[in-house]
Amino acid sequence: MTMATPAAVEAEIHAIMNDRIEAVQAKDAARLVSHHAADVVAYDLLEPLQYKGAADLRRRAQQWFDGYDGPMAYEIRELVVVPGHGVAFCHGLHHVAGRLKTGQQVDMWWRATQGLRLVGDKWQIVHEHSSLPFDMASGKVSFTLKP
Repeated sequence: MTMATPAAVEAEIHAIMNDRIEAVQAKDAARLVSHHAADVVAYDLLEPLQYKGAADLRRRAQQWFDGYDGPMAYEIRELVVVPGHGVAFCHGLHHVAGRLKTGQQVDMWWRATQGLRLVGDKWQIVHEHSSLPFDMASGKVSFTLKP
């Protein structure tokens, strides 16, 4: 078995993240979680404290998509991939914009990190962590920060 070069691993993970961007823009929950391991653990921006398993994460993604009226703009900036032998991680700034079914306009950025493991010849996301900074003085989430 030939070990992939760090550049090849980095390219594979960039391709996964680009596919995830397209999946969000298409509001395709199945496609979004197709890169996750069955036993993924995710820390999302919304409750509960954690999501366990791809099925749980897919339900959460569908709920997210169903809340939007019309298209969702989605992008990832400053994506950094750190390749390893059998494990890797990436982090970047994620952005979503669109109109909720309630009429509220959304235009927000958050931080996200994905941990990946090589299973056979396929990279799978085994852990995902999303977060928003908050103002220590007020305790309020900082929804308006932009890169």
